[in-house]
Amino acid sequence: MAEGMAHGQADEKFASVREQFEKNLQDGTDIGASFCVTKDGETIIDLWGGYADPEKTRPWEKDTIVNVYSTTKTMTALTALYLSDKGLIDFDAPVAEYWPEFAANGKDKVKVSHLMSHSSGVPGWTEPAPKEMLYDWDHAVSLLAAQAPLWEPGTAPGYHAMSQGYLVGEVIRRASGRTVGAVFREDIAEPLGADFHIGLPASEDHRVADLQPPPAAGGGFSFETDNKKAAFANPPIEVGETRTRAWRGAEIPAAGGTGNARSVAEIHTILANGGVSQGKRFLSEAGCRKALECQVEGTDLVLDMPVRYGMGFGLSGPMSPALHDQAMFWGGYGGSIVLIDMAARTTIAYAMNRMQGTTTGDMRAITLAAEVWQALGAA
Repeated sequence: MAEGMAHGQADEKFASVREQFEKNLQDGTDIGASFCVTKDGETIIDLWGGYADPEKTRPWEKDTIVNVYSTTKTMTALTALYLSDKGLIDFDAPVAEYWPEFAANGKDKVKVSHLMSHSSGVPGWTEPAPKEMLYDWDHAVSLLAAQAPLWEPGTAPGYHAMSQGYLVGEVIRRASGRTVGAVFREDIAEPLGADFHIGLPASEDHRVADLQPPPAAGGGFSFETDNKKAAFANPPIEVGETRTRAWRGAEIPAAGGTGNARSVAEIHTILANGGVSQGKRFLSEAGCRKALECQVEGTDLVLDMPVRYGMGFGLSGPMSPALHDQAMFWGGYGGSIVLIDMAARTTIAYAMNRMQGTTTGDMRAITLAAEVWQALGAA
Protein backbone atom coordinates (compact mmCIF):
# COMPACT_ATOMS: atom_id res chain seq x y z
CA MET A 1 0.00 0.00 0.00
CA ALA A 2 1.29 3.47 -0.83
CA GLU A 3 2.91 5.57 1.87
CA GLY A 4 0.44 7.67 3.82
CA MET A 5 -2.48 5.32 3.18
CA ALA A 6 -4.72 4.20 6.02
CA HIS A 7 -5.30 0.53 6.75
CA GLY A 8 -8.40 -0.81 8.45
CA GLN A 9 -12.14 -0.20 8.31
CA ALA A 10 -14.28 2.90 7.81
CA ASP A 11 -17.29 2.50 5.53
CA GLU A 12 -18.29 4.95 2.80
CA LYS A 13 -20.10 7.42 5.04
CA PHE A 14 -16.85 7.95 6.96
CA ALA A 15 -14.77 8.62 3.83
CA SER A 16 -13.95 12.12 5.12
CA VAL A 17 -12.54 10.62 8.34
CA ARG A 18 -10.22 8.32 6.38
CA GLU A 19 -9.19 11.26 4.15
CA GLN A 20 -8.31 13.42 7.15
CA PHE A 21 -6.42 10.56 8.82
CA GLU A 22 -4.41 9.97 5.60
CA LYS A 23 -3.77 13.69 5.15
CA ASN A 24 -2.20 13.78 8.64
CA LEU A 25 0.13 10.91 7.67
CA GLN A 26 1.00 12.44 4.30
CA ASP A 27 1.79 15.99 5.46
CA GLY A 28 3.80 14.94 8.52
CA THR A 29 1.18 15.93 11.09
CA ASP A 30 1.46 12.29 12.16
CA ILE A 31 4.30 9.78 11.81
CA GLY A 32 2.18 6.79 12.79
CA ALA A 33 -1.28 6.74 14.36
CA SER A 34 -4.43 4.81 15.13
CA PHE A 35 -8.03 6.03 15.33
CA CYS A 36 -11.07 4.05 16.43
CA VAL A 37 -14.78 4.71 16.96
CA THR A 38 -17.44 2.49 18.53
CA LYS A 39 -21.21 2.99 18.50
CA ASP A 40 -23.69 0.85 20.48
CA GLY A 41 -20.79 -1.44 21.35
CA GLU A 42 -19.82 -2.11 17.72
CA THR A 43 -16.56 -0.90 16.19
CA ILE A 44 -17.49 1.29 13.20
CA ILE A 45 -14.09 2.87 12.43
CA ASP A 46 -10.70 1.25 13.03
CA LEU A 47 -7.83 2.94 11.18
CA TRP A 48 -4.07 2.76 11.48
CA GLY A 49 -1.13 3.72 9.33
CA GLY A 50 2.25 5.39 8.98
CA TYR A 51 5.36 4.32 10.87
CA ALA A 52 6.07 3.02 14.37
CA ASP A 53 9.35 4.94 14.61
CA PRO A 54 10.44 8.48 13.72
CA GLU A 55 13.14 7.02 11.43
CA LYS A 56 10.35 5.36 9.39
CA THR A 57 11.93 1.91 9.39
CA ARG A 58 8.95 0.03 10.89
CA PRO A 59 5.38 0.27 9.57
CA TRP A 60 2.60 0.98 12.09
CA GLU A 61 0.78 -2.37 12.01
CA LYS A 62 -2.70 -3.40 13.08
CA ASP A 63 -1.31 -4.59 16.42
CA THR A 64 1.18 -1.74 17.02
CA ILE A 65 0.80 -0.29 20.52
CA VAL A 66 2.24 2.87 22.05
CA ASN A 67 2.60 4.63 25.39
CA VAL A 68 -0.47 6.87 25.69
CA TYR A 69 0.61 8.81 28.79
CA SER A 70 -2.42 10.18 30.67
CA THR A 71 -5.04 8.40 28.61
CA THR A 72 -3.92 5.58 30.95
CA LYS A 73 -5.73 7.45 33.73
CA THR A 74 -9.08 6.48 32.19
CA MET A 75 -8.23 2.78 32.62
CA THR A 76 -7.30 3.35 36.26
CA ALA A 77 -10.53 5.31 36.79
CA LEU A 78 -12.57 2.56 35.10
CA THR A 79 -10.93 -0.02 37.39
CA ALA A 80 -11.86 2.06 40.46
CA LEU A 81 -15.43 2.57 39.17
CA TYR A 82 -15.66 -1.20 38.63
CA LEU A 83 -14.52 -1.98 42.20
CA SER A 84 -16.81 0.71 43.59
CA ASP A 85 -19.74 -0.85 41.74
CA LYS A 86 -18.84 -4.16 43.41
CA GLY A 87 -18.95 -2.49 46.82
CA LEU A 88 -15.19 -2.69 47.46
CA ILE A 89 -14.51 1.05 47.25
CA ASP A 90 -16.67 3.86 48.63
CA PHE A 91 -15.77 7.13 46.87
CA ASP A 92 -17.18 9.13 49.80
CA ALA A 93 -15.00 7.33 52.36
CA PRO A 94 -11.74 8.80 53.64
CA VAL A 95 -8.71 7.38 51.83
CA ALA A 96 -7.33 6.48 55.26
CA GLU A 97 -10.14 3.95 55.72
CA TYR A 98 -8.35 1.78 53.14
CA TRP A 99 -4.83 3.15 53.59
CA PRO A 100 -4.32 4.25 57.22
CA GLU A 101 -0.85 5.74 56.63
CA PHE A 102 -2.37 8.27 54.26
CA ALA A 103 -3.98 10.17 57.18
CA ALA A 104 -0.58 11.69 58.05
CA ASN A 105 0.08 15.41 57.89
CA GLY A 106 -3.54 16.60 57.79
CA LYS A 107 -4.88 14.24 55.12
CA ASP A 108 -7.27 12.30 57.36
CA LYS A 109 -10.32 13.87 55.68
CA VAL A 110 -9.18 13.40 52.08
CA LYS A 111 -11.82 11.28 50.34
CA VAL A 112 -11.30 8.74 47.59
CA SER A 113 -13.39 11.04 45.35
CA HIS A 114 -10.76 13.76 45.86
CA LEU A 115 -8.10 11.44 44.42
CA MET A 116 -10.36 10.59 41.47
CA SER A 117 -10.96 14.28 40.69
CA HIS A 118 -7.47 15.76 41.12
CA SER A 119 -8.57 17.73 44.18
CA SER A 120 -6.72 15.99 47.05
CA GLY A 121 -3.98 18.61 47.28
CA VAL A 122 -1.36 15.93 46.45
CA PRO A 123 -0.59 16.71 42.78
CA GLY A 124 2.86 15.12 43.02
CA TRP A 125 5.84 14.56 45.29
CA THR A 126 7.28 17.36 47.42
CA GLU A 127 10.36 15.40 48.54
CA PRO A 128 13.08 15.22 45.85
CA ALA A 129 12.16 12.21 43.72
CA PRO A 130 14.54 10.49 41.29
CA LYS A 131 12.99 8.86 38.22
CA GLU A 132 13.76 5.41 39.69
CA MET A 133 11.07 6.08 42.29
CA LEU A 134 8.42 5.67 39.59
CA TYR A 135 9.46 2.00 39.34
CA ASP A 136 9.29 1.39 43.10
CA TRP A 137 5.62 1.28 44.03
CA ASP A 138 6.01 1.07 47.79
CA HIS A 139 8.49 3.94 47.88
CA ALA A 140 6.32 6.15 45.64
CA VAL A 141 3.15 5.62 47.67
CA SER A 142 4.82 5.90 51.08
CA LEU A 143 6.20 9.34 50.16
CA LEU A 144 2.73 10.48 49.05
CA ALA A 145 1.17 9.12 52.24
CA ALA A 146 3.64 11.04 54.42
CA GLN A 147 3.43 14.48 52.85
CA ALA A 148 1.12 17.39 53.60
CA PRO A 149 -1.44 18.59 51.03
CA LEU A 150 -0.44 21.66 49.00
CA TRP A 151 -3.96 23.14 49.30
CA GLU A 152 -7.06 22.34 51.30
CA PRO A 153 -8.30 18.99 49.95
CA GLY A 154 -11.57 19.08 48.06
CA THR A 155 -11.60 22.85 47.59
CA ALA A 156 -9.94 23.15 44.17
CA PRO A 157 -8.71 21.04 41.25
CA GLY A 158 -4.99 20.68 40.52
CA TYR A 159 -3.90 18.14 37.93
CA HIS A 160 -2.29 15.09 39.62
CA ALA A 161 -0.14 14.33 36.56
CA MET A 162 1.78 11.30 37.85
CA SER A 163 0.59 10.95 41.45
CA GLN A 164 -3.05 10.15 40.67
CA GLY A 165 -2.22 6.66 39.45
CA TYR A 166 -0.28 5.77 42.58
CA LEU A 167 -2.91 7.30 44.87
CA VAL A 168 -5.94 5.63 43.27
CA GLY A 169 -3.87 2.52 42.59
CA GLU A 170 -2.94 2.10 46.24
CA VAL A 171 -6.60 2.41 47.27
CA ILE A 172 -7.38 -0.27 44.67
CA ARG A 173 -4.59 -2.48 46.05
CA ARG A 174 -5.71 -2.09 49.67
CA ALA A 175 -9.40 -2.60 48.82
CA SER A 176 -9.02 -5.56 46.46
CA GLY A 177 -5.75 -7.21 47.42
CA ARG A 178 -4.53 -6.89 43.82
CA THR A 179 -2.57 -4.22 41.99
CA VAL A 180 -4.41 -1.89 39.62
CA GLY A 181 -2.63 -3.53 36.67
CA ALA A 182 -3.78 -6.98 37.77
CA VAL A 183 -7.43 -6.01 38.38
CA PHE A 184 -7.54 -4.16 35.06
CA ARG A 185 -5.96 -7.05 33.16
CA GLU A 186 -7.85 -9.93 34.78
CA ASP A 187 -11.29 -8.36 35.14
CA ILE A 188 -11.50 -5.92 32.19
CA ALA A 189 -8.87 -6.20 29.42
CA GLU A 190 -8.59 -10.00 29.16
CA PRO A 191 -12.37 -10.69 29.19
CA LEU A 192 -12.70 -8.17 26.33
CA GLY A 193 -9.60 -9.38 24.49
CA ALA A 194 -8.38 -5.77 24.63
CA ASP A 195 -4.74 -4.97 23.92
CA PHE A 196 -4.08 -2.38 26.65
CA HIS A 197 -1.53 -2.89 29.41
CA ILE A 198 -0.75 -1.17 32.72
CA GLY A 199 2.57 -2.97 33.06
CA LEU A 200 3.60 -4.40 29.68
CA PRO A 201 5.12 -7.91 29.50
CA ALA A 202 8.58 -7.96 27.85
CA SER A 203 7.19 -10.38 25.26
CA GLU A 204 5.24 -7.47 23.70
CA ASP A 205 8.11 -4.95 23.45
CA HIS A 206 8.61 -5.60 19.72
CA ARG A 207 5.14 -4.16 18.98
CA VAL A 208 5.66 -0.83 20.74
CA ALA A 209 5.97 2.32 18.64
CA ASP A 210 8.64 4.85 19.61
CA LEU A 211 7.39 8.25 20.69
CA GLN A 212 8.89 11.35 19.13
CA PRO A 213 9.07 14.03 21.85
CA PRO A 214 7.24 17.31 21.23
CA PRO A 215 9.24 20.29 19.98
CA ALA A 216 10.56 22.28 22.92
CA ALA A 217 8.13 25.10 23.59
CA GLY A 218 9.49 28.64 23.74
CA GLY A 219 11.13 28.69 27.15
CA GLY A 220 9.56 25.33 28.02
CA PHE A 221 6.85 24.70 30.60
CA SER A 222 7.49 26.95 33.59
CA PHE A 223 7.50 25.44 37.07
CA GLU A 224 7.11 28.67 39.01
CA THR A 225 4.66 27.26 41.57
CA ASP A 226 5.04 24.43 44.08
CA ASN A 227 1.93 22.82 42.59
CA LYS A 228 3.47 22.68 39.11
CA LYS A 229 6.86 21.53 40.37
CA ALA A 230 5.25 18.66 42.27
CA ALA A 231 3.05 17.63 39.33
CA PHE A 232 5.48 17.91 36.42
CA ALA A 233 9.09 18.40 37.52
CA ASN A 234 9.68 15.91 40.34
CA PRO A 235 10.76 13.65 38.79
CA PRO A 236 10.87 15.39 35.39
CA ILE A 237 8.93 13.68 32.61
CA GLU A 238 11.43 12.30 30.07
CA VAL A 239 9.90 10.89 26.88
CA GLY A 240 13.01 8.76 26.27
CA GLU A 241 12.14 6.76 29.40
CA THR A 242 9.15 5.25 27.59
CA ARG A 243 11.56 3.22 25.46
CA THR A 244 13.01 1.46 28.51
CA ARG A 245 11.93 -1.92 29.85
CA ALA A 246 11.76 -0.38 33.34
CA TRP A 247 9.06 2.12 32.26
CA ARG A 248 7.07 -0.30 30.13
CA GLY A 249 7.08 -3.09 32.70
CA ALA A 250 6.23 -0.94 35.72
CA GLU A 251 2.68 -0.17 36.76
CA ILE A 252 2.52 3.61 36.29
CA PRO A 253 -1.27 3.95 36.31
CA ALA A 254 -1.41 7.67 35.48
CA ALA A 255 0.94 7.68 32.50
CA GLY A 256 2.57 4.35 31.69
CA GLY A 257 -0.18 2.49 29.84
CA THR A 258 0.52 0.92 26.46
CA GLY A 259 -2.24 0.36 23.90
CA ASN A 260 -3.74 1.75 20.72
CA ALA A 261 -6.91 3.56 19.67
CA ARG A 262 -8.76 0.27 19.18
CA SER A 263 -8.10 -1.00 22.70
CA VAL A 264 -8.90 2.38 24.27
CA ALA A 265 -12.18 2.78 22.36
CA GLU A 266 -13.29 -0.82 22.83
CA ILE A 267 -12.60 -0.87 26.59
CA HIS A 268 -14.61 2.32 27.10
CA THR A 269 -17.64 0.80 25.36
CA ILE A 270 -18.29 -0.42 28.92
CA LEU A 271 -18.97 3.16 30.05
CA ALA A 272 -20.65 4.25 26.80
CA ASN A 273 -23.10 1.32 26.88
CA GLY A 274 -24.34 1.30 30.45
CA GLY A 275 -21.81 -1.21 31.76
CA VAL A 276 -22.14 -3.91 29.09
CA SER A 277 -19.62 -4.82 26.40
CA GLN A 278 -19.50 -7.87 24.12
CA GLY A 279 -22.58 -9.20 25.88
CA LYS A 280 -20.85 -9.18 29.29
CA ARG A 281 -21.93 -6.92 32.14
CA PHE A 282 -19.00 -5.25 33.87
CA LEU A 283 -20.77 -2.44 35.79
CA SER A 284 -24.29 -1.35 36.56
CA GLU A 285 -25.71 1.62 34.64
CA ALA A 286 -25.56 3.69 37.85
CA GLY A 287 -21.95 2.64 38.37
CA CYS A 288 -21.05 4.00 34.94
CA ARG A 289 -22.92 7.25 35.49
CA LYS A 290 -20.86 7.96 38.63
CA ALA A 291 -18.12 9.07 36.24
CA LEU A 292 -20.31 11.99 35.07
CA GLU A 293 -20.89 13.41 38.57
CA CYS A 294 -19.00 16.69 38.79
CA GLN A 295 -16.69 16.59 41.82
CA VAL A 296 -14.87 19.89 41.43
CA GLU A 297 -14.72 22.81 39.02
CA GLY A 298 -12.76 26.02 38.71
CA THR A 299 -9.28 27.04 37.64
CA ASP A 300 -6.91 24.09 37.82
CA LEU A 301 -4.06 25.03 40.17
CA VAL A 302 -1.53 23.13 38.04
CA LEU A 303 -2.79 23.63 34.47
CA ASP A 304 -3.98 27.23 34.95
CA MET A 305 -7.16 26.61 32.98
CA PRO A 306 -10.85 26.31 33.85
CA VAL A 307 -11.86 22.66 34.32
CA ARG A 308 -14.74 20.46 35.44
CA TYR A 309 -13.73 17.05 36.75
CA GLY A 310 -16.00 14.09 37.32
CA MET A 311 -14.94 10.77 38.79
CA GLY A 312 -11.73 10.26 36.81
CA PHE A 313 -12.80 12.10 33.65
CA GLY A 314 -13.05 15.64 32.30
CA LEU A 315 -16.61 16.86 31.80
CA SER A 316 -18.24 19.34 29.43
CA GLY A 317 -17.21 22.87 30.26
CA PRO A 318 -14.93 25.71 29.20
CA MET A 319 -12.04 23.41 28.16
CA SER A 320 -14.35 21.01 26.29
CA PRO A 321 -17.15 23.08 24.72
CA ALA A 322 -17.93 20.38 22.15
CA LEU A 323 -19.19 18.02 24.84
CA HIS A 324 -22.61 17.87 26.50
CA ASP A 325 -23.63 16.74 29.98
CA GLN A 326 -23.70 13.03 29.05
CA ALA A 327 -20.19 13.06 27.61
CA MET A 328 -16.69 12.99 29.08
CA PHE A 329 -13.10 12.78 27.93
CA TRP A 330 -9.46 12.53 28.87
CA GLY A 331 -6.27 13.17 26.94
CA GLY A 332 -2.61 12.27 27.29
CA TYR A 333 0.63 14.21 27.05
CA GLY A 334 1.50 14.48 23.37
CA GLY A 335 -1.99 14.08 21.91
CA SER A 336 -3.71 10.76 22.64
CA ILE A 337 -7.37 11.10 23.66
CA VAL A 338 -10.62 9.30 24.39
CA LEU A 339 -14.14 10.77 24.17
CA ILE A 340 -17.06 8.86 25.69
CA ASP A 341 -20.64 9.88 24.90
CA MET A 342 -23.19 8.02 27.02
CA ALA A 343 -26.16 9.55 25.20
CA ALA A 344 -24.93 8.55 21.73
CA ARG A 345 -23.38 5.33 23.14
CA THR A 346 -20.19 6.25 21.30
CA THR A 347 -16.47 6.16 22.04
CA ILE A 348 -13.77 7.88 19.98
CA ALA A 349 -10.05 7.24 20.57
CA TYR A 350 -6.79 8.36 19.00
CA ALA A 351 -3.22 7.25 19.74
CA MET A 352 -0.07 8.28 17.90
CA ASN A 353 3.71 8.54 18.21
CA ARG A 354 4.43 12.11 17.06
CA MET A 355 3.88 14.11 20.21
CA GLN A 356 2.70 17.69 20.32
CA GLY A 357 3.32 19.92 23.33
CA THR A 358 -0.03 19.39 25.00
CA THR A 359 -1.24 17.59 28.09
CA THR A 360 -4.93 17.42 27.20
CA GLY A 361 -5.18 16.15 23.62
CA ASP A 362 -4.81 18.32 20.52
CA MET A 363 -6.46 19.29 17.24
CA ARG A 364 -5.52 16.10 15.37
CA ALA A 365 -7.97 14.03 17.39
CA ILE A 366 -10.54 16.82 17.67
CA THR A 367 -10.57 17.31 13.87
CA LEU A 368 -11.07 13.58 13.31
CA ALA A 369 -13.80 13.50 15.97
CA ALA A 370 -15.58 16.45 14.32
CA GLU A 371 -15.62 14.53 11.01
CA VAL A 372 -17.12 11.52 12.82
CA TRP A 373 -19.82 13.62 14.50
CA GLN A 374 -20.68 15.25 11.19
CA ALA A 375 -20.98 11.84 9.44
CA LEU A 376 -23.05 10.34 12.26
CA GLY A 377 -25.29 13.41 12.27
CA ALA A 378 -25.80 13.13 8.52
CA ALA A 379 -26.53 9.42 8.84
